[in-house]
Amino acid sequence: MSMTSPARYRDVFASAEFRVLFGVQTLLVLGDTVKMLALSVLVYQRTDSPLAAAVAYTAGILPYAAGGVLLLSLADRVRPRTLLVWFHTARFAVTGLLALGGLPIPVAIGLVALTGLFAPVGTAAASGLLPDLLDGDGYVLARSLLTMTSAGAQIAGQAAGGVLLLMIEPYGVLWLATASCLAAAVAARFGLRDRPARAERAAVSAVRATWRGNRRLLADPMIRGLLLGQWLPISFAVGAEGVMIPYAASLGRPGAAGIMLAAAAGGMFAGSFVLGRFAGPARRERLTLPLALLPGASLLFFMMSPGPVAASVLAAVSAFGFAYELGLQRRFLAAAPKEQRGQALGLASTGVMSGQALCMALAGGAAELLPPHVVMALFGAMSVAATAALRRHLGPQGSGAAPSTRPR
Repeated sequence: MSMTSPARYRDVFASAEFRVLFGVQTLLVLGDTVKMLALSVLVYQRTDSPLAAAVAYTAGILPYAAGGVLLLSLADRVRPRTLLVWFHTARFAVTGLLALGGLPIPVAIGLVALTGLFAPVGTAAASGLLPDLLDGDGYVLARSLLTMTSAGAQIAGQAAGGVLLLMIEPYGVLWLATASCLAAAVAARFGLRDRPARAERAAVSAVRATWRGNRRLLADPMIRGLLLGQWLPISFAVGAEGVMIPYAASLGRPGAAGIMLAAAAGGMFAGSFVLGRFAGPARRERLTLPLALLPGASLLFFMMSPGPVAASVLAAVSAFGFAYELGLQRRFLAAAPKEQRGQALGLASTGVMSGQALCMALAGGAAELLPPHVVMALFGAMSVAATAALRRHLGPQGSGAAPSTRPR
């Protein structure tokens, strides 16, 4: 596939291994979403505690940052197929234990948290495989597809989980989630080719190797700038979404928050689709800086306290700009050392998730002191400021060489 010509979806799905990886990642998001929903309902039924239910629902998410800091080097030190099979097998075992019932609630939450600790390693292993399956613009389009599908699968999982819980008890829903884990493990084992680890096993532990690898990546000015470019503009903008519910309540329309959040999800999906499908590689990279300014600039208009319709439009436009990340993918892959490719991609994902969670928490705290519309505009301004500070890495002059063509 040419490095400069735009790829098409049929080109991407022509790779049999990508189809398998696509299915495995979709099963991962669907299964985990349904599992956490069923577990939180089960915990609430047993404790009648909203706090315990909330802790159960987020138990698999909270350890994500710790896993990214401590264990990411495993994504390059272990054979990718082996790592994926073991990861999904561990998910199968834990979800099966939950479905059997009888575990004390702290033990059940602890097992889910332990699985979540390894989640960034599994994600990094899958991301590190993509350049082996697709090169050039096919790699970028594949990343776009996985992002869109993950968002769609999460929404579908929440909807399906809600419907299933109306029809069967939580333990039955957990058995369905267990089956999805087993399907993912089997698909990875028999659908992906066995490849060697990208890095040699070091004499140090995985934790020390991860610390060293992360320091090495962050010490490189180009990699550090591209990482911050992927983290900061989006994190500040998503932080503003964290106060959409109080903002809608301040308008006297609390139910409008759901519409606003749905509009944001739709805008993100549309941005990834339009930029991934219709913009060629060169244009996509030229649009990176303008699109990176869009999320924060749109949020500035919340200073005028727009009504629900205008606020939904602004939320969609803001999230559309998240597609700027597609313009950074080839540069980032080219800058990352091949032997640390999985860790670099995992670090990028971990930073995005951790940054979004932190900014949402900060925005919620700020909303205790300031009106919600002011908080949203303030976080929009911080997103714009971060983009301006990183313009050297986000602009076309920050382009690096495209990654070399690799055999599929």
